[in-house]
Amino acid sequence: MSPAARQRTALAATLTLLLSILTTWAVASPPAHAATSTTVTVDGGSAGRTFDGIGAISGGGGNSRLLVDYPEPERTQILDYLFKPGYGASLQILKIEIGGDTNSTDGAEASHEHSRGVVDCNQGYEWWLAEQAKARNPNIKIYGLAWGAPGWINGGFWSTDTINYLMDWFGCAAKHNLPVDYLGGWNERDYNAAWYENLKSALVSHGYGATKVVGADSGWGVADTMTSDSSFNNAVDIVGVHYPCGYGSAFTSCTSTSNAVNLNKPLWASENGSESTDGSSTFGAPSIARALNRDYIDGKMTAYINWPLVSAIYPNLHYADQGLGIANQPWSGNYYIGKTTWVMAQTSQFTAPGWKYLDSGSGFLGGNRANGSYVSLKSSNGRDYSTVVETMDATAAQTMTVKVAGGLSSGAVHVWQTNVNSGSSSDWFVHSGDVTPSGGSYTVTLQPGYVYTFTTTTGQGKGVTSPPAASAMPLPYTNTFNTAATTTSPLYFSDMNGAFQTAPCDAGRAGTCLRQMAAYQPIRWTGESYDAPYTLIGDQTWSNYTVKTDALFEQAGSVELIGRANLQGTNNNGLNAYHLRVGNSGAWSIVKSDNAWNFTTLASGTIASLGLNTWHTVAFQLNGSTLTASVDGKTVGSVNDSTWTNGQAGLGVTGYQTEEFSNFSITPGSSQVVHQGPVTSAQAGKCVDDNAGSTADGTHVQMYDCNNSAAQNWFWANGYLQLNGASGKCVDVTGNGSANGTLVELWDCNGGANQQWAPQANGELVGVGSGKCLDDPGFNTANSTQLEIWDCNGGANQRWTVP
Repeated sequence: MSPAARQRTALAATLTLLLSILTTWAVASPPAHAATSTTVTVDGGSAGRTFDGIGAISGGGGNSRLLVDYPEPERTQILDYLFKPGYGASLQILKIEIGGDTNSTDGAEASHEHSRGVVDCNQGYEWWLAEQAKARNPNIKIYGLAWGAPGWINGGFWSTDTINYLMDWFGCAAKHNLPVDYLGGWNERDYNAAWYENLKSALVSHGYGATKVVGADSGWGVADTMTSDSSFNNAVDIVGVHYPCGYGSAFTSCTSTSNAVNLNKPLWASENGSESTDGSSTFGAPSIARALNRDYIDGKMTAYINWPLVSAIYPNLHYADQGLGIANQPWSGNYYIGKTTWVMAQTSQFTAPGWKYLDSGSGFLGGNRANGSYVSLKSSNGRDYSTVVETMDATAAQTMTVKVAGGLSSGAVHVWQTNVNSGSSSDWFVHSGDVTPSGGSYTVTLQPGYVYTFTTTTGQGKGVTSPPAASAMPLPYTNTFNTAATTTSPLYFSDMNGAFQTAPCDAGRAGTCLRQMAAYQPIRWTGESYDAPYTLIGDQTWSNYTVKTDALFEQAGSVELIGRANLQGTNNNGLNAYHLRVGNSGAWSIVKSDNAWNFTTLASGTIASLGLNTWHTVAFQLNGSTLTASVDGKTVGSVNDSTWTNGQAGLGVTGYQTEEFSNFSITPGSSQVVHQGPVTSAQAGKCVDDNAGSTADGTHVQMYDCNNSAAQNWFWANGYLQLNGASGKCVDVTGNGSANGTLVELWDCNGGANQQWAPQANGELVGVGSGKCLDDPGFNTANSTQLEIWDCNGGANQRWTVP
C-alpha cells in the first residue's frame, strides 16, 4: 500500500471513530430545551380579590427618627421619594407606631400619654410624618399599631386601660386632621379575642366606626380562632400576618392557610421585608420583588407593607441598612434611595387601592416558580390594567405572550423595567418603550433578574436628585434646648429607651430643658436585660471629646453621660460604651458596657450629696485611654481603659425617673483620631481587599494589589475592621470558626467575638474569638487570595498595618 493510500485509510478510520463518538454523545445527551414561553390571558372578567395597596412602616422602632432633622431641600426630596405619586415608591399605606416609651427594635417611640390622663398630641415625630405623607398623597391610608405602652396602664396590654389609651391616641389623630383607616392590636404578641371585641365596640362608640381592625399582626393562627369564634370574627375586618414568605430569606413561597382564605376577608402581609435596601443577588430587593407578586399568587394576600419605611437611624444599630433608603446623616444632608424603592414602584406606580387582581392573569412563568411570577390587576375604571412580572430566579431569556380580553384596553402598552441584578441606579425604573397589541395580544422577551410592568396607564415618573456628600458630624455640638426643633425631640438625639423630650425647666431655671418623661417602666416589646432610658447622638468616628451637661435630680436616682457608644446589640440587647454615672446621693462611677449588657465598673467613689431639685454640672472626658469624671467643675476620678476607641455620646437615666438636663455640649479633644484607610500587608504592595467592592454578606476578604479603591478603605475602631466607614460591614471569621484555615469574609456587624481583632506590637491581628491570626494562606500574594485564620507565627503573611 502506498503512503498516500495508508494516509487515506487512517483518515477514514479516524472519521469512523469520530462519527461513532458523536453518535453516542447525541444519543446520551439530552436535547437542547427551547426557551420558556408563557401565554397569559389578562381577562377583565376574571375573578380576583380587591387590591388594598403597597405600604411601609415607620416604627418598630425609631427607624424614621433622623428624617425629621434633615435640612431642606433634602428632607423634602426624601419625603417625595417615599410618598409623592409618580415620583418614587408612591406608597399607598403608611403604618405608624403608636409610641409606648419603650424600645421596639432600633429605638423608642414617644408616647402621647406618658402619665395617666396627661395627653400631649405633639410628642414624637409620627404625626409629622403622617401629615407629610398626606400632603403628598391625600389618598394614602394611615394604619396605627402599638409595640409597647406606658407602664401606668393597669392590667397589662390586653386591658380596658389600653383601649382607653388608644382612644386618646385617636383624639390626637383628629387634632392633626388625620383619619385612621386601620388599627391593629399588639405587634407580634398574638391576640386576645375578647380584647379585640371590646376594641371594636369602643371604636364604634367613640365615633371611629369607619376604622377597620387588623388582627393580629402576628401569625395565621388568628384565622383559625376567627373561624370558630363568630364574635371575634365580627370584630376583625382584616387578617394581617407578619413575614408570610419567611424571615431574612429569598421569599420564594408566600402561603396562607385555607381557614384564612375561606374567611372571605382581606388577607395582608401587614409586615414583610426586614431586608437590606439593595441586598445581594438573592436577598434584599430580589426578595421583595418576589413577595410583591407571590403574596397574592400563593396566599391571596392583597396588601404588602414593608418594614421599615427608611433607615433614618444611626449606623451602629442592627437594622441600619434596611428599608426603601438610608438617611442617617441629617447634618450633611446625605441620603441614599435604594433599589427596593424602585422594585416597589413597579407595582405602586401602576395600581391603586380598589383595583382588582385578575386571577386569569396571575401565576408562574411556564408554570414553574423558578422562572418567575406575574400578577395582573384591573383598574376601577374597568378598562386599564397593569401586569407586573418578576424573573428573579430565571437563568435565561424567555418570552411572554399576553392576550387581552374582557373589555380591557387594546391600546398601547407602556413597558417599565428594573434590572435588579444591576448596581447602577440608571438601570432601575426605566421606561424602556411601548408595545402595540395586534389582534388583542402582544409578545415580549423577559430577561433574567428583572421586574417588568406592562401597563395601559400613564403618569409614572422617576425622581432624580443629587444628595450632598456624606461627612462626619462636626464638633463642637451644643444644645441649650431653648431653640425649638421640628418635634419635641432635640436635634439629632435618638432615644433608645424612655422618652427624652423638651419641656419647661424646673427648679428656678428659665427656658426649655430636656426631660426624661417616662416615669414608669413601660409594657415592653423587647426583652433586653437592661432597659433603662438613654438617648444617643453623634458620629461613630468621634474618638477624643468631652460630653457635658447640667443635670437636675427631680427624683432619687442616677443620671449618666455616655461616651464612645458604638455597636448596639439587636433589639437593644447591649451597647459597647462607657458610662459616667452620678447619683443624687453623691455616688459616682465610670462603667464599661458591652453589646450583651455586661457591665464592668472601672472606677467609683462618693462625693458630698447632690440632693434633689438643684442643678449640677457633670462632665465626662475621653482622651485616648484616659477617662475622667467631673462634677461641678471638679475632677472626682479617672481611669485608663482602651477597650472602646470611637463612638457616639449620649445621656441616660439609670431607672424610670423624670430627671432633667440643660446646656448639653460635646467638645472635641486635642485631636480627633479617625482611623480609616488601607490595611497593608508586610508583603510588599499587598492590601486587604473586599472582593469586587461588594457589600453582600459572605463576600470574600482577600489579598490584592494596593490601589486606594473603596474596596480597600477600612475603618478601624473598637476592635472592628469595617468597610468604608463606621456604617460599613465587618471583617468576620466565617461561622465563628476557630480551626486553622477558617476563611474570612464580610458580614453585618453583630458584635460577635469572631468580628473582633486585637492588634499586637509585631503587627499581628489576633481574632478575639479564635485566638488565631489573620493570615494570608501560604504567603500567596496572588490577587483574590481569600484570607483565613491560622496559628500565630509572626510571619510576614500575618503582619498588617491598620490605619
